[in-house]
Amino acid sequence: MKNFILELGKDFLFIGEEYKLQVGNSDFFIDLLFYHRGLQCLVAFELKADKFKPDHLGQLNFYLESLDRDVKRPNENPSIGVLLCKDKDSEVVEYALSRSLSPTMVSEYKTQLPDKKILQQKLHELFDNETDDK
Repeated sequence: MKNFILELGKDFLFIGEEYKLQVGNSDFFIDLLFYHRGLQCLVAFELKADKFKPDHLGQLNFYLESLDRDVKRPNENPSIGVLLCKDKDSEVVEYALSRSLSPTMVSEYKTQLPDKKILQQKLHELFDNETDDK
């Protein structure tokens, strides 16, 4: 998955896999952490092998808050989270996101992402290859 994300654009810089965050006395781990040079922010990727659940979003938002408080530098923009799930119910996603992200946040970074159809095709290829290997 790391190599796939690096193929999305030259501005992604890999920071770590299972990147450790400590909040209070507890340890948490972000699946993949990158820095995006063009956006000047950290980008956390959470990978879920199952269908989207609203609690996945809560977990990712928690990680983003921790990154912004403890890892992000003052000159950097707020962190961005990308949640990749094997499947989704669009209505559940819409409800879960309705109070979490403002339209402005989506428009700011969405223009930097690859075409949605290409991204979906690559993700399907990745999951199909994973299924074939088992």
